[in-house]
Amino acid sequence: MNRKSFLKKSILGFSLIGVSKMLPSYLDKNPKIKNLIGFNHLPNPKSQVMKNAIYHAANTRGGADHGWLKANHSFSFANYYNPERMQFGALRVLNDDYIIGGAGFGTHPHDNMEIITIPLEGDLEHKDNMGNQGVIASGEVQVMSAGTGIYHSEYNHNKDKHAKLLQIWVFPNQNNVKPRYEQMKFDMSKAKNNWMQLVSPNADDDGLWIHQNAWFSLTELDQNSSLAYQVKSKTNGVYVFVIEGSAKIGDQILNERDGYGIWDISNFELKANSDKAKVLVMDVPYKDA
Repeated sequence: MNRKSFLKKSILGFSLIGVSKMLPSYLDKNPKIKNLIGFNHLPNPKSQVMKNAIYHAANTRGGADHGWLKANHSFSFANYYNPERMQFGALRVLNDDYIIGGAGFGTHPHDNMEIITIPLEGDLEHKDNMGNQGVIASGEVQVMSAGTGIYHSEYNHNKDKHAKLLQIWVFPNQNNVKPRYEQMKFDMSKAKNNWMQLVSPNADDDGLWIHQNAWFSLTELDQNSSLAYQVKSKTNGVYVFVIEGSAKIGDQILNERDGYGIWDISNFELKANSDKAKVLVMDVPYKDA
C-alpha cells in the first residue's frame, strides 16, 4: 500500500473509531465500511480486566506492517479495531511506531485532538500549515493542539537509519480551539529514579501543556528501586506504559511495551524489576466528576 492510500484509509478509520459508542451499530448497518476497517484482533488471555485495572500485554496490541512503517496500537486505530480497546478515558491513541530511513507520513489533517509525540530513537522531521518546520530529536517532546484543524507531515529525518517514536492522542476538554504547536528538549538525567513531568494542563508548569486535565510523567529506575506516584485528580485514571525493561505495580509484572491502566486509586508504587526500567505514566480523565 502506498502512503497516499494508507493515509486515506487511516483517516477514514480515525474518524469512525473516534465515536466509540456509535461504532458497533454503525458498522452493522454499513458492511462495506466494516470490511474496510477490519477486525484483526481476537480475544487474548493476556489482556485482563480486573476490578479497577486492565492489563495489556505487548503482544496483544494491534499490529500493522506497511514496509516503511511498522506500528503497534495499544488502542483501536486505522485497520485495527477492537471494541474492548477503544480508549482509556481521555487517552484515545497510543501508537508505537518504527519508520525506516527517509520515509514517513505525507501531509494529512487532524482536528479536535491533543497530539503528543515522543521520539525514542532517531529524529523526526515535522512541517505544518501553521508555518512550523523542524526536527524533533530523541530527548524532545512535541505537542500539537489540532483544534479547528491542522495539516502536517512527519518523516524520518535520516535516510540511513530508522526512527522509533510514540504518538499519543488525548481527547481535549474543549473543541475548536486555535491550533498550536510546541516542542521542548528535556534533560533525561532528571528522570533517573524520579518522576520528570513532560505534559500538564498548565502553561506555567514544568514541561509542555495541553487542553486537557492530563499529566504525562517519565522515569528511569535502577533495578529494585521504587517510586511512589500520586494521581493528580480524583476523576483521573492512570495508564502505565513500559518503554524499556521491566517493572511491577502491586502483583502485576509489566514487561517492555506492556500497558496497565488503573482507576479508582489515589496513588501507587512502581518498582523496577530490571536496570534502566523506563516507564511513561499518562494520568488522564477517566470518569465524570
